[in-house]
Amino acid sequence: MNILKKAASFVITVVITAVILASAAFGASYTVQSGDSLYKIGMLFNTSADVIRNDNKLPGNMIYPGQKLYVRARTHTVKSGDTLSRIAGWYGVSLAQLRKANNKWDDMIYPGQMLNIPAGGTGTPSGSGKPAVSYTQYELDLLARLVRAEAESEPYAAKVGVAAVVVNRVKSSDFPNSISSVIYEISSNGYYQFTPVENGMINRPASQQDKNAALEALNGSDPSNGALFYFDDSATNKWLWSKPIRAWIGRMVFVY
Repeated sequence: MNILKKAASFVITVVITAVILASAAFGASYTVQSGDSLYKIGMLFNTSADVIRNDNKLPGNMIYPGQKLYVRARTHTVKSGDTLSRIAGWYGVSLAQLRKANNKWDDMIYPGQMLNIPAGGTGTPSGSGKPAVSYTQYELDLLARLVRAEAESEPYAAKVGVAAVVVNRVKSSDFPNSISSVIYEISSNGYYQFTPVENGMINRPASQQDKNAALEALNGSDPSNGALFYFDDSATNKWLWSKPIRAWIGRMVFVY
């Protein structure tokens, strides 16, 4: 009888452990941010306000910044060599979505850290995401250096926007069809398309944030909203100002 009791106890323990492990793999803690609502959080993780409310035994829809909520989300355990941009690419989500899902606005992560994966991705990581355009590691570095030269003191979204303009040109039939050829293009009247190429500023090494911005744009993020040109708001070029404005981030103006 004692043997049967021990066996039953062992089985129950295994089942409970399995349930806990399953919850850890497909459940996460989300910290409420300013402006959040249960509906918005549900959209972020492809669930509903009702599910979040029931899972957390909330009496109503009232939540507050800093509150911890359980959400039914996938998680990723950070490994050595991981970056936020790589993780976003692996799961097919934007870096902005990944940051929002984790209230993570700097680039510091460490092995063993668990990150929430927002909804809308392509599945489990396969080692790389499907890029918006093809590129080499040299072109990734080149694009990151352009980002630094053009938007060093600008908000992060503006940096991604600068890189996105290059990506948009690669995808357009009106421009060359590779990252490097777009960046080094010289117009028929002898003008460089990008001033940093002409003045040599593009040769400065890129920071990790510049590389993250470049990689996010290559993975499909586009704060410029499809723009093909950008300039800062001190520009006096009437031709540029005459174009439809698609986005204005910091001092960077993005036009089509």
